Amino acid sequence: MSEEITYADFERVDIRVGTVVEAAPFPEARKPAIRLLIDFGPEIGVKKSSAQITVHYTPEELVGRQVMAVVNFPPRQIGPMRSEVLTLGFEDEAGAIVLSALERPVPNGKKLM
Repeated sequence: MSEEITYADFERVDIRVGTVVEAAPFPEARKPAIRLLIDFGPEIGVKKSSAQITVHYTPEELVGRQVMAVVNFPPRQIGPMRSEVLTLGFEDEAGAIVLSALERPVPNGKKLM
């Protein structure tokens, strides 16, 4: 477990929900990845993300799926693409990433409370 943080620390991490509007293989990344375009609604807009989720997901099945992402980290250069958000998931027993999932649909751009 990581060191304890305050609620104020947690509030600084802006985790939002968005819908994947485009997904494609991203062969230029060092590790196998999928390039995502995620719509976070009118306030934030559409953002790019590189996600190492190729073990459990194909690009085709990701389009239309809601995902959670940290939207207030600085952009990170991944090969030729600038990843603007960090898509969230957990490692399975083998270390492959499983996306964080919502129980029910919510409007794009809603913040994790």
